[in-house]
Amino acid sequence: MQRIINFILNNRNTFLYVVLLVFSLGITIKSHSYHQSRYFNSTKWISGTIYGISHGITNYFNLKEENKRLVEENQQLREQVLNAPKEYLTDSTLNFEIVPAQIIKNMFASPRNYITLDKGEKHGIKQDMGVITPLGILGIVENTSNGFTVVQSILNTKSNINAKIKNTNYFGSLVWNAKDYHIVQLIDIPRSVPLVTGDTITTGAMSSIFPENIPIGTIKSFELGQNQSTYTIDVTLFNDMANVKNVYVIKNKARKEIIDLQKAVEDAK
Repeated sequence: MQRIINFILNNRNTFLYVVLLVFSLGITIKSHSYHQSRYFNSTKWISGTIYGISHGITNYFNLKEENKRLVEENQQLREQVLNAPKEYLTDSTLNFEIVPAQIIKNMFASPRNYITLDKGEKHGIKQDMGVITPLGILGIVENTSNGFTVVQSILNTKSNINAKIKNTNYFGSLVWNAKDYHIVQLIDIPRSVPLVTGDTITTGAMSSIFPENIPIGTIKSFELGQNQSTYTIDVTLFNDMANVKNVYVIKNKARKEIIDLQKAVEDAK
């Protein structure tokens, strides 16, 4: 114990310098937006690189399982193409571009969960792009660096996605109450809508981020809200949010045109 005390006393000037340096850097970063931006980008790059290395090591030991999943995924995609109605195979299907990516960090146990991908701006990914898996939606791109992407998961209390009951025009908002990572909530569905447990919930047509009819999950249960005029529906997700790896980032090439048009209408009011 005495040796530790002597060491601290002998090096007190060095310790004081380090403390003052950290304190001054903290004040500088906090008081200047430019330094905040540089600090955020640097830490994002460092954390992304660390997650990438960790991902590479763990992925090596999961190759057999991943190959099995990829085979099943390819089978599903082939079946979807073969069974697609002919009227859907038009130029309108070319409005969306897809960037494949892999998850290198997945959060699902916090009220606000985020997912890190191994692709970024240099791969064409930008903020507000949708992210899906072969089973359903995963979230929306919130931030990017050159080589990595942070996605706001649907398991996030800030998430709000347009969704509907499949094969109907009844739509509402998909949110999460932070209670169960297997279940999200669909709200604002009128009480006049006939609901059936097991019905499928998909993305709606009111979003410029996701294509319509991307799977989400099935109705587990439902009840009227406090206003007694709309339902709150518990939706069991198709995705196992604790066990996802391969994803697709979706770019809507018409999104800017849609947003500009909507803004012009709102400004004209």
